[in-house]
Amino acid sequence: MGDLRSVATPFVMPAPSGVTVRDRLKGLTTQDEQVLRLVGGHLGSLAAQDLKLRCAAGLEHDGDSWASRKRVLTGLSSSRWAGSLTKATHDVWALARRGQQAHIRQLEAGVNMIRHRLSLPLGEKGSKRATGGYRSRREWHAKSRRLGVLEDRLEQARADWAAGRVRVVRGGKRLLNTRHHLQQARLSEEAWRARWEASRRFLQADGESGKRYGNETIRVSPDGQVGIKLPAPLVHLANAPHGRYVLSVRVSFAHRGEMWADRVEANRAVAYRIHEDAQRQRWYLTASWTLPPVQAVPLDAVRAGGMVGVDTNADLPHARLRSRGGTPTAAWRLDVHGNPVGAPRRFDYELSGTADHRDAQVRHALTRLLHWARRHRLAIAVEDLDFTAETSREKHGRRKKFRKLISGMPVARLRARLMSMATELGIPLVAVDPAYTSRWGAQHWQKPLTSKTRKTTRHDAAAVAIGRRALGHPIRRRTAPPRTHQSDGYGHRTVQARPETPGREETRPRIPGPRTRSVPPGRGANAGDQNAQHRPGRSVEHGFWQQDSLPLGP
Repeated sequence: MGDLRSVATPFVMPAPSGVTVRDRLKGLTTQDEQVLRLVGGHLGSLAAQDLKLRCAAGLEHDGDSWASRKRVLTGLSSSRWAGSLTKATHDVWALARRGQQAHIRQLEAGVNMIRHRLSLPLGEKGSKRATGGYRSRREWHAKSRRLGVLEDRLEQARADWAAGRVRVVRGGKRLLNTRHHLQQARLSEEAWRARWEASRRFLQADGESGKRYGNETIRVSPDGQVGIKLPAPLVHLANAPHGRYVLSVRVSFAHRGEMWADRVEANRAVAYRIHEDAQRQRWYLTASWTLPPVQAVPLDAVRAGGMVGVDTNADLPHARLRSRGGTPTAAWRLDVHGNPVGAPRRFDYELSGTADHRDAQVRHALTRLLHWARRHRLAIAVEDLDFTAETSREKHGRRKKFRKLISGMPVARLRARLMSMATELGIPLVAVDPAYTSRWGAQHWQKPLTSKTRKTTRHDAAAVAIGRRALGHPIRRRTAPPRTHQSDGYGHRTVQARPETPGREETRPRIPGPRTRSVPPGRGANAGDQNAQHRPGRSVEHGFWQQDSLPLGP
C-alpha cells in the first residue's frame, strides 16, 4: 500500500460566480441588421488595432500605456466603447498567456515521457501505473526524432513566454485555416466570408452599477427595448436622442428573466453582447452578470442525509452496442452509513452530432439526475476529474481508443453545467478525489451487489465508491466474521459504524447472556453451554437415565 498516492479530502464545490442568459433578436428589419453590421465592423477594426498594440507591448505594458490606448480609441468611438475595447483586449491577451502556459506544460510532459521510455529496454512491458519501453527499434528511432521536434517546440514556447509574446487571431485560428480548405469544409467563399466577418465584429459592453438599467452603452429596458450608443463616426445613423439607435424588436429572457429584470430595475451592472450566427442567419443578445459570493454549506451538514454517488465515464463496449455511441452516467443512492439504497440509476447521453446537440444531451441527462436527487433531498458526489495531462499520446502510445476516450469526455463542460444547474435547484455538490474509485469499487462492491435479478456494472460500483468517499467512509466493505462461530462469537462485522467510532475495525466485545436469537438476554438457559443442548456427542446424553455401556472387565 506504500506505492498508492494520497487521496485528497472531499470538499463542497462553490457556487458559480456569474450568470449568462441569451435571447434571439427575432424580427430585425433590414435597417437594423445593416446598422449592427456597420457598428460591429467599425468597432471590430478598432479592437484588432488595439490588440496588435497590446501584443506588441508584451510584458512592458503598464497603466500609462493602457490609458494612452484608451484615449486614442475614445476619439474614434466613445469613452465607454473605448473602455470595453481595452478590457476585452486585455482579457484576450491574458487568455492567450494562460493557453501558452498550458501548452508548455503539455510539451514538458511529452518530452519527459519520451525520455523515460527511450531509457527503457526494447519490448519491456509496462504496468497500469508506469509505461514500458518501445516495442521495436523502428519505433524507438521514430520517437527519438520526435523528441528533438518537441524539444525545439518547447524551447520556442519558453522563449515566447519569457518575452511575453503571444499569437492570437481575432475570429479564431481554426476558422482562419478553414479558408485554405473550403472544399473539405463544404463551404463556399461567400459563406466563409460571412462567418469570418461575423466572428470579428465587436458588439459587447460591460455594465456599470448606478447607471440607467445597469449599462449605458448597450441599454436594455425592463420591457425588452434594446438601444445602442453609436460610435462617433456613425452618429448620423441614430434614430433616438443622444446619438443612440433603438432596435425595432424586444427581448424577453425565458431563463432567469425575473432575476435579470430585478437587476435592471435596480440599475445594477449587466454586461451585454450582440452577435450574429452567420450559418443560421440569426442575431442573439447575451446578458451576463456576476453573483455575490455565497458561503458554502458545511460538509457535515451535507452528509447528514446521505449522498448520491455519480460516476461519469465513457464506456467503449457500451458505445459499440449503440449505433451512435453513448456515455453512461451511473448513480446510486447511499444512506448516511454508506450503504447502497434501492437500485442504481443510469443517465446516458450521446456525444455525436454538432456541439449544440451534444450540449443539449448533457443538459438533458443532468436535468434527470438533479430532479431524481431533489426528490430524495440528497447531495451529489462527483469526481474531481482533470484529464489535462492524460491526453498526451506519448504516455499511452498506440492506445488510440483510450486516447480518444479520455479526449472526448466533456469533463469541463459537464462540471460547469452540473454546478450551474445544481445551484439553481439548491443541491450541494461534493467533489472527491477520483483515485482508485473504479478499481476499488469493482473489487469491493460489484460482486456483493450483483444478484439474480440485478447485474451490477463497474460504473455502478464506482458510483458507490464515490459516494462512500464523499461521506467520509472507506471504500472497502467491512470484513465478515469467521464462519465457524458466525454471529455467536464476534457479532456482525458487516454492520456499518461511523468513522469516529473508536475501535470500529476491531473485533466486537463479548456480550454476556444467551446467544440465540429466540431467547432474549437474561432469560432461559445459557445458550453458550453446549452440554445443555440435546446434541449428538454431548455429555448430556450420558445422564442417569441413559443405559451404561457393558463393562470391559470381569
